[in-house]
Amino acid sequence: MRKLFGLAVALAALTATAHAQVPLDPGSDGRIASILTWRGEKQAAGFRSIETIYKTHTIRRGDRVHPLPVAARQIAPTFSYGGQTWSVDDYMAAYRVSGVLVLNDGEIVLEKYALGRKPTDRWTSFSVAKSVTSTLVGAAVQDGSIKSIDDPVTRYIPELAGSGYEGVSVRQMLMMSSGVKWNEDYVDPNSDVAKAGGTVTEPGVNPMVSYLRKLPRAHPPGTVFNYNTGETDLVGVLVSKATGKTLADYASEKLWKPYGMEQDAVWMTDPGGQERGGCCISMTLRDYGRVGQFILDGGRAGGKQVLPPWWIGQATTKQIASPGGGYGYFWWLRPSGAYEASGIFGQSITTFRDERLIVVVNSAWPAAVGNELFAARSAFIEAARQAAKEMR
Repeated sequence: MRKLFGLAVALAALTATAHAQVPLDPGSDGRIASILTWRGEKQAAGFRSIETIYKTHTIRRGDRVHPLPVAARQIAPTFSYGGQTWSVDDYMAAYRVSGVLVLNDGEIVLEKYALGRKPTDRWTSFSVAKSVTSTLVGAAVQDGSIKSIDDPVTRYIPELAGSGYEGVSVRQMLMMSSGVKWNEDYVDPNSDVAKAGGTVTEPGVNPMVSYLRKLPRAHPPGTVFNYNTGETDLVGVLVSKATGKTLADYASEKLWKPYGMEQDAVWMTDPGGQERGGCCISMTLRDYGRVGQFILDGGRAGGKQVLPPWWIGQATTKQIASPGGGYGYFWWLRPSGAYEASGIFGQSITTFRDERLIVVVNSAWPAAVGNELFAARSAFIEAARQAAKEMR
Protein backbone atom coordinates (compact mmCIF):
# COMPACT_ATOMS: atom_id res chain seq x y z
CA MET A 1 0.00 0.00 0.00
CA ARG A 2 2.84 2.40 0.82
CA LYS A 3 4.29 1.83 -2.63
CA LEU A 4 0.95 2.56 -4.27
CA PHE A 5 0.46 5.66 -2.15
CA GLY A 6 3.97 6.81 -3.04
CA LEU A 7 3.21 6.30 -6.72
CA ALA A 8 -0.03 8.23 -6.46
CA VAL A 9 1.62 11.16 -4.73
CA ALA A 10 4.46 10.98 -7.23
CA LEU A 11 2.04 11.33 -10.10
CA ALA A 12 0.22 14.12 -8.33
CA ALA A 13 3.40 15.97 -7.65
CA LEU A 14 5.36 15.34 -10.81
CA THR A 15 2.65 16.62 -13.04
CA ALA A 16 2.49 19.88 -11.15
CA THR A 17 5.48 21.07 -13.16
CA ALA A 18 4.96 19.07 -16.31
CA HIS A 19 3.83 21.93 -18.51
CA ALA A 20 6.11 24.67 -19.78
CA GLN A 21 6.61 27.58 -17.45
CA VAL A 22 7.39 31.15 -18.48
CA PRO A 23 11.03 32.06 -17.79
CA LEU A 24 11.82 35.72 -17.19
CA ASP A 25 14.96 35.26 -19.26
CA PRO A 26 13.84 34.30 -22.80
CA GLY A 27 17.15 32.54 -23.29
CA SER A 28 16.72 30.26 -20.29
CA ASP A 29 15.20 26.81 -20.25
CA GLY A 30 11.53 27.08 -19.31
CA ARG A 31 10.85 23.37 -19.54
CA ILE A 32 10.24 21.10 -16.59
CA ALA A 33 13.84 19.88 -16.68
CA SER A 34 15.00 23.31 -15.60
CA ILE A 35 13.31 22.73 -12.24
CA LEU A 36 13.63 18.99 -11.80
CA THR A 37 17.38 19.00 -12.38
CA TRP A 38 18.20 21.72 -9.86
CA ARG A 39 20.29 20.39 -7.00
CA GLY A 40 22.24 21.70 -4.05
CA GLU A 41 22.31 25.44 -3.46
CA LYS A 42 20.81 26.16 -6.89
CA GLN A 43 17.75 24.17 -5.88
CA ALA A 44 17.41 25.75 -2.43
CA ALA A 45 17.94 29.26 -3.81
CA GLY A 46 15.52 28.66 -6.67
CA PHE A 47 12.77 27.32 -4.43
CA ARG A 48 13.18 30.43 -2.23
CA SER A 49 13.00 32.91 -5.11
CA ILE A 50 10.93 31.41 -7.93
CA GLU A 51 9.57 34.85 -8.84
CA THR A 52 13.04 35.90 -9.99
CA ILE A 53 13.19 32.95 -12.38
CA TYR A 54 9.65 32.60 -13.76
CA LYS A 55 6.75 34.95 -14.36
CA THR A 56 4.33 35.13 -11.47
CA HIS A 57 1.33 37.09 -10.20
CA THR A 58 1.29 38.47 -6.67
CA ILE A 59 -1.25 37.40 -4.04
CA ARG A 60 -1.51 40.52 -1.91
CA ARG A 61 -1.72 40.33 1.88
CA GLY A 62 -3.92 42.63 3.93
CA ASP A 63 -3.39 45.00 6.84
CA ARG A 64 -3.70 42.48 9.66
CA VAL A 65 -1.91 39.23 10.43
CA HIS A 66 -3.63 36.16 11.83
CA PRO A 67 -1.71 35.39 15.03
CA LEU A 68 0.10 32.10 15.46
CA PRO A 69 1.21 32.35 19.08
CA VAL A 70 4.21 30.37 20.21
CA ALA A 71 3.13 27.86 22.85
CA ALA A 72 4.80 27.96 26.25
CA ARG A 73 5.90 24.35 25.76
CA GLN A 74 7.65 23.26 22.60
CA ILE A 75 8.04 19.72 21.28
CA ALA A 76 11.32 18.04 20.31
CA PRO A 77 10.24 14.74 18.77
CA THR A 78 12.60 11.87 18.22
CA PHE A 79 11.74 8.79 16.24
CA SER A 80 13.09 5.49 15.00
CA TYR A 81 13.47 5.02 11.28
CA GLY A 82 15.74 2.89 9.16
CA GLY A 83 17.38 1.29 12.17
CA GLN A 84 18.42 4.52 13.88
CA THR A 85 17.05 7.23 16.14
CA TRP A 86 16.42 10.63 14.61
CA SER A 87 16.02 14.12 16.05
CA VAL A 88 14.29 16.91 14.14
CA ASP A 89 17.67 18.37 13.19
CA ASP A 90 18.88 14.96 12.00
CA TYR A 91 15.83 14.58 9.78
CA MET A 92 16.11 18.08 8.35
CA ALA A 93 19.79 17.69 7.51
CA ALA A 94 19.46 14.24 5.95
CA TYR A 95 16.43 15.07 3.82
CA ARG A 96 17.25 18.67 2.91
CA VAL A 97 14.29 20.15 4.75
CA SER A 98 14.13 23.95 4.68
CA GLY A 99 11.37 24.33 7.24
CA VAL A 100 9.08 22.43 9.59
CA LEU A 101 6.13 23.93 11.43
CA VAL A 102 3.75 22.18 13.83
CA LEU A 103 0.56 23.91 14.95
CA ASN A 104 -1.28 22.42 17.92
CA ASP A 105 -4.74 23.99 18.16
CA GLY A 106 -3.45 27.11 16.42
CA GLU A 107 -0.28 27.50 18.50
CA ILE A 108 3.26 26.90 17.28
CA VAL A 109 4.85 23.99 19.12
CA LEU A 110 7.71 23.47 16.66
CA GLU A 111 9.29 25.77 14.08
CA LYS A 112 12.70 25.26 12.51
CA TYR A 113 14.52 26.47 9.38
CA ALA A 114 17.53 25.26 7.41
CA LEU A 115 19.17 25.45 3.95
CA GLY A 116 19.75 29.16 4.42
CA ARG A 117 16.05 29.92 4.71
CA LYS A 118 14.76 32.66 7.00
CA PRO A 119 11.22 33.01 8.42
CA THR A 120 10.52 35.76 5.88
CA ASP A 121 11.59 33.63 2.90
CA ARG A 122 8.92 32.14 0.68
CA TRP A 123 9.17 28.57 -0.67
CA THR A 124 7.45 27.18 -3.75
CA SER A 125 4.58 24.79 -3.20
CA PHE A 126 4.48 22.63 -6.33
CA SER A 127 1.24 20.59 -6.09
CA VAL A 128 0.21 21.97 -2.70
CA ALA A 129 -1.31 24.71 -4.90
CA LYS A 130 -3.99 22.25 -6.02
CA SER A 131 -5.58 22.32 -2.59
CA VAL A 132 -5.61 26.13 -2.67
CA THR A 133 -7.32 26.00 -6.07
CA SER A 134 -9.93 23.67 -4.59
CA THR A 135 -10.47 26.17 -1.78
CA LEU A 136 -11.04 28.97 -4.30
CA VAL A 137 -13.72 26.83 -5.97
CA GLY A 138 -15.44 26.64 -2.59
CA ALA A 139 -15.18 30.41 -2.17
CA ALA A 140 -16.70 30.92 -5.62
CA VAL A 141 -19.61 28.65 -4.66
CA GLN A 142 -20.14 30.60 -1.45
CA ASP A 143 -20.25 33.96 -3.22
CA GLY A 144 -22.46 32.64 -6.02
CA SER A 145 -19.97 32.91 -8.88
CA ILE A 146 -20.19 29.12 -9.27
CA LYS A 147 -23.83 28.14 -8.84
CA SER A 148 -23.18 24.48 -8.03
CA ILE A 149 -20.32 22.02 -8.31
CA ASP A 150 -22.77 19.76 -10.11
CA ASP A 151 -22.90 22.31 -12.94
CA PRO A 152 -21.27 21.21 -16.19
CA VAL A 153 -17.82 22.69 -16.72
CA THR A 154 -19.01 23.95 -20.09
CA ARG A 155 -21.20 26.47 -18.26
CA TYR A 156 -18.03 28.26 -17.19
CA ILE A 157 -15.65 27.29 -20.00
CA PRO A 158 -17.87 27.30 -23.11
CA GLU A 159 -14.84 26.56 -25.31
CA LEU A 160 -15.12 22.96 -24.04
CA ALA A 161 -18.58 22.45 -25.58
CA GLY A 162 -18.66 19.43 -27.86
CA SER A 163 -15.41 18.03 -26.45
CA GLY A 164 -14.74 15.11 -24.13
CA TYR A 165 -15.71 17.46 -21.31
CA GLU A 166 -19.30 17.79 -22.49
CA GLY A 167 -21.45 16.64 -19.56
CA VAL A 168 -18.57 16.58 -17.06
CA SER A 169 -19.37 18.37 -13.80
CA VAL A 170 -17.19 20.64 -11.70
CA ARG A 171 -17.41 18.04 -8.91
CA GLN A 172 -16.05 15.31 -11.19
CA MET A 173 -13.13 17.56 -12.13
CA LEU A 174 -12.33 18.14 -8.45
CA MET A 175 -12.32 14.35 -7.96
CA MET A 176 -9.93 13.80 -10.92
CA SER A 177 -12.63 11.69 -12.59
CA SER A 178 -13.62 13.51 -15.80
CA GLY A 179 -13.18 10.32 -17.80
CA VAL A 180 -11.25 12.19 -20.50
CA LYS A 181 -8.31 10.18 -21.85
CA TRP A 182 -5.01 11.42 -20.50
CA ASN A 183 -1.52 9.92 -20.57
CA GLU A 184 0.25 10.75 -17.32
CA ASP A 185 3.52 9.00 -18.21
CA TYR A 186 5.97 11.67 -17.23
CA VAL A 187 9.02 9.98 -18.73
CA ASP A 188 7.36 9.68 -22.16
CA PRO A 189 8.10 12.84 -24.18
CA ASN A 190 5.00 12.14 -26.26
CA SER A 191 2.65 11.86 -23.31
CA ASP A 192 -0.12 14.39 -22.76
CA VAL A 193 1.50 15.61 -19.58
CA ALA A 194 4.70 16.39 -21.47
CA LYS A 195 2.99 18.22 -24.33
CA ALA A 196 -0.06 19.96 -22.88
CA GLY A 197 -0.33 23.70 -22.59
CA GLY A 198 3.24 24.58 -23.49
CA THR A 199 2.41 27.32 -25.97
CA VAL A 200 -0.49 29.49 -27.05
CA THR A 201 -1.89 27.75 -30.13
CA GLU A 202 -5.22 29.56 -30.39
CA PRO A 203 -5.14 33.30 -29.72
CA GLY A 204 -7.61 34.21 -27.01
CA VAL A 205 -7.94 30.63 -25.74
CA ASN A 206 -5.98 29.40 -22.72
CA PRO A 207 -3.33 26.93 -23.94
CA MET A 208 -4.51 24.19 -21.57
CA VAL A 209 -8.10 24.59 -22.73
CA SER A 210 -6.88 24.38 -26.34
CA TYR A 211 -5.07 21.11 -25.67
CA LEU A 212 -7.59 19.38 -23.43
CA ARG A 213 -10.63 20.02 -25.60
CA LYS A 214 -9.09 17.90 -28.35
CA LEU A 215 -8.81 14.77 -26.16
CA PRO A 216 -11.30 11.86 -26.42
CA ARG A 217 -13.25 10.32 -23.55
CA ALA A 218 -12.01 7.03 -22.08
CA HIS A 219 -14.47 6.42 -19.21
CA PRO A 220 -17.90 7.64 -18.13
CA PRO A 221 -17.51 10.78 -15.99
CA GLY A 222 -17.22 10.18 -12.27
CA THR A 223 -16.28 6.50 -12.47
CA VAL A 224 -12.46 6.31 -12.59
CA PHE A 225 -9.81 8.27 -10.69
CA ASN A 226 -7.11 9.38 -13.12
CA TYR A 227 -4.66 11.98 -11.95
CA ASN A 228 -4.52 14.82 -14.46
CA THR A 229 -2.76 18.04 -13.57
CA GLY A 230 -3.93 19.59 -16.82
CA GLU A 231 -7.44 19.41 -15.45
CA THR A 232 -6.32 21.11 -12.23
CA ASP A 233 -5.06 23.97 -14.36
CA LEU A 234 -8.41 23.84 -16.14
CA VAL A 235 -10.23 24.27 -12.83
CA GLY A 236 -8.08 27.34 -12.23
CA VAL A 237 -9.24 28.72 -15.58
CA LEU A 238 -12.83 27.93 -14.54
CA VAL A 239 -12.50 29.91 -11.31
CA SER A 240 -11.06 32.90 -13.16
CA LYS A 241 -13.83 32.84 -15.74
CA ALA A 242 -16.56 32.39 -13.13
CA THR A 243 -15.32 35.22 -10.90
CA GLY A 244 -13.96 37.53 -13.57
CA LYS A 245 -10.72 37.80 -11.57
CA THR A 246 -7.24 36.39 -11.75
CA LEU A 247 -6.58 33.53 -9.36
CA ALA A 248 -4.02 35.66 -7.54
CA ASP A 249 -6.48 38.51 -7.01
CA TYR A 250 -9.24 36.11 -5.95
CA ALA A 251 -6.91 34.30 -3.52
CA SER A 252 -5.98 37.69 -2.08
CA GLU A 253 -9.64 38.69 -1.70
CA LYS A 254 -10.88 35.43 -0.22
CA LEU A 255 -7.92 34.12 1.77
CA TRP A 256 -4.74 36.18 2.02
CA LYS A 257 -6.35 39.46 3.12
CA PRO A 258 -9.30 38.32 5.26
CA TYR A 259 -7.51 35.46 7.03
CA GLY A 260 -4.41 37.54 7.66
CA MET A 261 -1.45 36.03 5.84
CA GLU A 262 1.78 37.62 6.98
CA GLN A 263 3.35 38.19 3.58
CA ASP A 264 2.47 38.51 -0.09
CA ALA A 265 2.66 35.23 -1.99
CA VAL A 266 3.41 34.71 -5.68
CA TRP A 267 1.72 32.32 -8.12
CA MET A 268 3.45 31.03 -11.25
CA THR A 269 1.70 31.65 -14.58
CA ASP A 270 1.36 29.62 -17.77
CA PRO A 271 2.27 30.83 -21.29
CA GLY A 272 -1.16 32.43 -21.60
CA GLY A 273 -0.68 34.51 -18.44
CA GLN A 274 -3.05 32.37 -16.35
CA GLU A 275 -1.96 31.22 -12.90
CA ARG A 276 -1.29 27.48 -12.78
CA GLY A 277 -4.19 25.92 -10.90
CA GLY A 278 -2.03 22.87 -10.23
CA CYS A 279 1.28 24.34 -9.24
CA CYS A 280 3.62 26.71 -7.67
CA ILE A 281 2.42 29.20 -5.10
CA SER A 282 5.35 30.54 -3.08
CA MET A 283 4.64 31.55 0.52
CA THR A 284 6.29 31.67 3.93
CA LEU A 285 6.35 28.64 6.20
CA ARG A 286 3.92 30.24 8.62
CA ASP A 287 1.55 31.10 5.78
CA TYR A 288 1.55 27.43 4.74
CA GLY A 289 0.42 26.82 8.31
CA ARG A 290 -2.25 29.49 8.02
CA VAL A 291 -3.63 27.86 4.87
CA GLY A 292 -4.00 24.65 6.87
CA GLN A 293 -5.46 26.50 9.85
CA PHE A 294 -8.01 28.30 7.67
CA ILE A 295 -9.34 24.93 6.52
CA LEU A 296 -9.23 23.47 10.03
CA ASP A 297 -11.08 26.54 11.36
CA GLY A 298 -14.00 25.84 9.04
CA GLY A 299 -13.29 28.26 6.21
CA ARG A 300 -14.08 31.45 8.14
CA ALA A 301 -12.06 34.65 7.84
CA GLY A 302 -12.63 38.23 8.86
CA GLY A 303 -15.75 37.19 10.73
CA LYS A 304 -17.37 35.82 7.58
CA GLN A 305 -17.96 32.37 6.14
CA VAL A 306 -15.67 32.29 3.09
CA LEU A 307 -16.50 28.67 2.20
CA PRO A 308 -19.90 26.96 2.28
CA PRO A 309 -20.44 25.27 5.68
CA TRP A 310 -20.50 21.86 3.97
CA TRP A 311 -17.47 22.43 1.76
CA ILE A 312 -14.59 21.33 3.96
CA GLY A 313 -16.37 18.19 5.08
CA GLN A 314 -16.65 17.06 1.47
CA ALA A 315 -13.34 18.40 0.17
CA THR A 316 -11.23 16.68 2.82
CA THR A 317 -12.99 13.30 2.95
CA LYS A 318 -12.96 10.44 0.48
CA GLN A 319 -15.01 11.17 -2.61
CA ILE A 320 -13.43 8.56 -4.86
CA ALA A 321 -11.10 5.58 -4.46
CA SER A 322 -7.47 6.25 -5.36
CA PRO A 323 -4.11 4.65 -4.60
CA GLY A 324 -3.28 5.18 -0.96
CA GLY A 325 -6.79 5.39 0.45
CA GLY A 326 -8.80 8.03 -1.31
CA TYR A 327 -9.11 11.48 -2.76
CA GLY A 328 -11.35 14.43 -1.91
CA TYR A 329 -11.52 17.68 -3.86
CA PHE A 330 -7.81 18.12 -4.67
CA TRP A 331 -6.87 16.82 -1.20
CA TRP A 332 -5.25 13.44 -0.49
CA LEU A 333 -6.53 11.20 2.31
CA ARG A 334 -3.77 9.49 4.28
CA PRO A 335 -4.11 6.02 5.84
CA SER A 336 -3.49 7.68 9.23
CA GLY A 337 -6.78 9.54 8.89
CA ALA A 338 -5.19 12.89 8.05
CA TYR A 339 -5.94 14.92 4.96
CA GLU A 340 -3.00 16.34 3.07
CA ALA A 341 -1.84 18.76 0.39
CA SER A 342 1.32 17.40 -1.21
CA GLY A 343 3.93 18.50 -3.75
CA ILE A 344 7.18 17.21 -5.19
CA PHE A 345 10.56 17.61 -3.53
CA GLY A 346 8.93 17.33 -0.11
CA GLN A 347 6.20 19.97 0.29
CA SER A 348 3.19 19.10 2.44
CA ILE A 349 0.48 20.36 4.77
CA THR A 350 -0.81 17.42 6.83
CA THR A 351 -3.84 17.94 9.08
CA PHE A 352 -5.19 15.64 11.79
CA ARG A 353 -8.67 17.07 12.09
CA ASP A 354 -9.80 15.58 15.40
CA GLU A 355 -6.52 16.47 17.09
CA ARG A 356 -6.48 19.99 15.62
CA LEU A 357 -2.89 19.36 14.59
CA ILE A 358 -1.16 20.64 11.46
CA VAL A 359 2.31 19.61 10.32
CA VAL A 360 3.96 21.59 7.51
CA VAL A 361 7.12 20.41 5.78
CA ASN A 362 9.06 22.27 3.06
CA SER A 363 12.01 20.54 1.48
CA ALA A 364 14.49 20.38 -1.37
CA TRP A 365 14.69 16.62 -1.63
CA PRO A 366 17.50 15.17 -3.77
CA ALA A 367 14.79 13.61 -5.96
CA ALA A 368 11.31 14.79 -6.88
CA VAL A 369 9.68 11.71 -5.35
CA GLY A 370 10.57 8.36 -3.86
CA ASN A 371 9.03 5.82 -1.55
CA GLU A 372 11.87 6.12 0.96
CA LEU A 373 11.52 9.92 0.98
CA PHE A 374 7.79 9.66 1.66
CA ALA A 375 8.35 7.01 4.35
CA ALA A 376 10.89 9.14 6.22
CA ARG A 377 8.59 12.16 6.12
CA SER A 378 5.68 10.05 7.37
CA ALA A 379 7.86 8.85 10.27
CA PHE A 380 8.69 12.45 11.17
CA ILE A 381 5.05 13.57 10.93
CA GLU A 382 3.90 10.70 13.16
CA ALA A 383 6.62 11.54 15.70
CA ALA A 384 5.46 15.16 15.78
CA ARG A 385 1.89 13.94 16.22
CA GLN A 386 2.79 11.74 19.16
CA ALA A 387 4.86 14.48 20.80
CA ALA A 388 1.96 16.89 20.52
CA LYS A 389 -0.38 14.31 22.05
CA GLU A 390 1.93 13.96 25.04
CA MET A 391 1.59 17.70 25.73
CA ARG A 392 -2.14 17.48 26.28
